[in-house]
This record gives sequence, C-alpha cells and structure tokens, in this order.
Amino acid sequence: MKIHLIRHGKTPGNELGRYIGTTDEHLSDSGVSALKMLKAPFAECIYISPMKRCSETAKLLYPTFETVVIEELRECDFGDFENKNYKELDGNTDYQAWIDSGGTLPFPHGESTKAFKDRTLCGFRKVLCDARKRGAEEIALVVHGGTIMAIMEAYDGGDYFSYQLKNGEFITLVVDET
Repeated sequence: MKIHLIRHGKTPGNELGRYIGTTDEHLSDSGVSALKMLKAPFAECIYISPMKRCSETAKLLYPTFETVVIEELRECDFGDFENKNYKELDGNTDYQAWIDSGGTLPFPHGESTKAFKDRTLCGFRKVLCDARKRGAEEIALVVHGGTIMAIMEAYDGGDYFSYQLKNGEFITLVVDET
C-alpha cells in the first residue's frame, strides 16, 4: 500500500513559530493560498486528524472526497508549552529541561513522547485496517508534523526528528502486507 503523509497547511500559530497541538486553529490566509498552488498526490481514500487545520487542508486538496476522521492521529498535547513559541518560553526552567533532554521529557501537564507515539501508531494501524477493508492501494493522511514523524520513525526506521516536514509538504511511505 502506498501512503502519502501530508502535513496540514499553515495556521496563524505556525506562522508565529508556536507549539500548536491541542489548539484547534483554522488555516491562515497564506496557508490556504499556498495549498491552492499544490497538486495533491493521487489517493483512493483520505484519512485525517480531527483538527480543523487538517479537515480544511483535506477539503482544499481533495474537494470531492469524503474523509475518514481518526481521533488518534491528532497532534501531541504540548501541555504548558501549548500556543507558545521559543521566545515566550525563554527562561522557563521546564522548557530548558525539555530542550536539554532532546525532546524526550514529557511536556509539563501534557503528553509524553511515548504516549504520543503509541497513540499515533494505534491510529495508523486503524487506518491500515480500514484501507485494506476498502481494498485501497493508495491513500493519503492529512495530519500533523509530529504524527508524520512518529509514523515514519516506526515504519521507515530513521530518527524521529529527521522526518520534519514544512506545512503542505508530504512524504510517501510504502507498506507491504507483512
């Protein structure tokens, strides 16, 4: 099965370099404009995170498709860092500890990396099962940067942070039946 992992378009928070996880933002005007310039990869089924930015991106890229919402594909809960950028977090001892850990510490009052990755992969397995039932050979997921990194790390074997995509970009993963 060929799987296109598409990162949603830009939001106002993305434009300000904020950690946007549980904040349910709409796409920004520039995010919409950029997506309108893209040619979406072919897909037979479209799966999305429940967040507005993903549903809006899917509607722009695949206007005639119905989407399947998979709750577990939502972005990480950044806890106390949510909707803040690195400048606003400068001097925050919890943020500095998180940075010093290489992003391995849990987010204060948020989600741990392990919990996020486990949830994401559970959702991805739901996608694979559903796509197989539908007989789909090529699908697209419109999701978040962290979601894509977790899936690619697990299925492609590289380093989590090596799979960072910009808004509107995609990467293709091929998964065999075994």
